[in-house]
Amino acid sequence: MHVLLLGGHGKVALHLTPLLLARAWNVTSVIRNPDHEPEIRALGQGKKGSLDVLLSSLDDVKTENDAKSIIDRVQPDYVVWSAGAGGKGGPARTQAIDEVAAKNFISASFANTKITKFLLVSHIGSRRKQPSWLSDDEWAHLQHVSNNVLPAYAKAKLEADEYMTALAAKQQRKPFQAINLRPGTLADTPATRKVQLGKTAGRGTITREDVAIVADKLLARDDTNGWYDLLNGEEPVDEAVERVVREKVDTVEGEDVEGMVKRFS
Repeated sequence: MHVLLLGGHGKVALHLTPLLLARAWNVTSVIRNPDHEPEIRALGQGKKGSLDVLLSSLDDVKTENDAKSIIDRVQPDYVVWSAGAGGKGGPARTQAIDEVAAKNFISASFANTKITKFLLVSHIGSRRKQPSWLSDDEWAHLQHVSNNVLPAYAKAKLEADEYMTALAAKQQRKPFQAINLRPGTLADTPATRKVQLGKTAGRGTITREDVAIVADKLLARDDTNGWYDLLNGEEPVDEAVERVVREKVDTVEGEDVEGMVKRFS
C-alpha cells in the first residue's frame, strides 16, 4: 500500500510515519519547508516500507485540480490528512488550509478510483449538535472552545468534516473508507496506549503519539468508517478498535447527515 501523508512534519504525522512504514507500506510525506526533509527521511531508516518526501505547500492548493495534480503524481492507495495552518497566518490562512485545501483533497481522493481510504484528523468538538452521551457541562465546554477559543479553526474543521461525511454518504463506489479521527486536547507526553475511543467524555487529553497509534490501527483494517472521538483512557488501543468495529460505533450519530448531503450537492 502507498500512503499520501499530508502535513508530514506535523507532530502526529511524525509519530505516524514510522508506524506505516513498519507495515511495509510506502509513504509519501508532503512538507512545505525543505529544512525539514532530513528529519522526515530519518524516520524511514531500517523500516520495511519506502519513504519519499514531496516538497509542496498546501497554501497553493486552491482548487480540486491542484490537489488532483499531487495525487496523480503520487498515485496513493490511501490518503491521510494530518495538516493544518497551526494558527499561523490568521483566520484567512486557517480557512485556506484547514477548510479549502482539505476539501479539495477530499473531493480529489473520492474521485480517484485507486484511492480506497481517506483518514481525516479533526477534533472532538467538531459538531453542530449535542450528542446524547455528553453532559450539558461537557457540551458547554466544547462549545466554548469552538466559539471563543479557536473559532476560525473550529469552523474550518467542521466544514471539512461535514464535506467528507456528505461525500461518503453519496459515495456509490465500493469499497471506500472515510475515517474521521477526532482527538481531544493534544499532549506531547509519551503514548499510554490506553484510550477512550468512539463515544467518549467531552473533555480530556490525548497524546499525539496515541493519536498516531490509533490512526495506524484504523487504517490497517477494512471495516473502519465514520467518526471516532478519541481521548486517553483505560482501554487498550487494540481492544478499543475491536470494540468500535464490533459495535459499529459512529459518533456522527445525532448529526444531520441528510442535511450535509443536501448542502454539498
